[in-house]
Amino acid sequence: MQKITKRVVDAADARAERFIVWDTECKGFGLLVLPTGIKSYIYKYRTAEGQQRRITIGQHGALTPDQARKTAEDHREVVRGGGDPLGEKRALREAMTIGDILDAYLASEDFANKAASTQPIDRGRIERHLRPLLGRKHVHLVTENDVKRAFAAIRDGKTAVDVKTGTRGRARVRGGEGAAKMAIAVLKAILNWAVRARMMTESPCRFVKIGAFAVRETILDGAADYARLFQTLDRMEAELRIRRPVADCIRLIALTGCRRGEVSNLRWSYVDLKNGRLVLPPKAHKTGRKTGKPKIIGLPAAAQAIIARQPEGGPDDCVFPPIRSGAGVPDLSHAWTKVRAEAGLPRDLVLHSLRHSVASHMAMAGAQASEIMTALGHRQLSTAQKYIHWGEDARQALAEKAATVVLAGMAAASKPKAKVLRLKGGKR
Repeated sequence: MQKITKRVVDAADARAERFIVWDTECKGFGLLVLPTGIKSYIYKYRTAEGQQRRITIGQHGALTPDQARKTAEDHREVVRGGGDPLGEKRALREAMTIGDILDAYLASEDFANKAASTQPIDRGRIERHLRPLLGRKHVHLVTENDVKRAFAAIRDGKTAVDVKTGTRGRARVRGGEGAAKMAIAVLKAILNWAVRARMMTESPCRFVKIGAFAVRETILDGAADYARLFQTLDRMEAELRIRRPVADCIRLIALTGCRRGEVSNLRWSYVDLKNGRLVLPPKAHKTGRKTGKPKIIGLPAAAQAIIARQPEGGPDDCVFPPIRSGAGVPDLSHAWTKVRAEAGLPRDLVLHSLRHSVASHMAMAGAQASEIMTALGHRQLSTAQKYIHWGEDARQALAEKAATVVLAGMAAASKPKAKVLRLKGGKR
């Protein structure tokens, strides 16, 4: 036994059998020398239950004798307090990671019950953002600051990637604040699910605030905008630059205010043309998973005509089939980008804005929040109420515009008349 120094370590030549040099300053701290010449620092101790254990601190070269002794002294303090350094190390190695939680969620019934259009979006946020940043972290060690750092990394584009997916697909992940908010919102939902499933005791996201989501208020203002949209769809379809099922999906969304997934995933069993409506079962619409109720969508005559001209299939077949059998649902995003640009519509007018447009024009026409709520299938009255405010603002703006001519006349009438000078003889 002697104090382990660099000189002692260098002088400890390999023998036919392994041997240990014990340190005189820290009880239990030693240098293990193997016949191969490999030298490792170790710490030997007894647990509170009397079990003898030995933990490897690290190899010489990666650690100096002083660094290894400091670690041994830390282990010694843990043992004095009734702890078990090796047991804790094994527990940490076997502990569940965030990646394990993500895998369990993706295999869960909760994820399976999500809309078919939502699943790939959430999976993309998990695989492109959350797993690379947090997947290897042990659940019980993840902190609120870890989540905030992940948010900042996504916002700043540190998870951005452009990769080929499949034969013709491509994933362009850019990041940004909106992507960061959505990714962390997904993480919050997953960890809350894990708490309910008793896979963890509490979520590190519970106090993380990501701010409000931006509200898109851009809509199709009036008949002229709708005319450009439908004319562009007709022209692109006639020139075979857009498939009819895709063009008809966009037309149907514009006419009814349906969500994109409700139209792209529409099945013939949901169609009731006799009564001029769609009846979406709970699994086929966003709020149905919480309410357990079907969603009924009234169809104007033009929307009925669009559906009626599709090649009819079996009850479970898509009304708007993809380009190839088994290829999922029609890709509307790529087509919408081209249509919007050619029609000269605002860049921030996303496909979902067509839904906002229907609700906003209903509000401007005097519809009540409950009527908008029923027509669009909102679960909460407050969601429909915002369109009432937009409608009131729009009516106010229209009233101001209509009053412009009247106000001009009022202003002219209030101007003092110029005095007329009359000269002798009646001349002015």
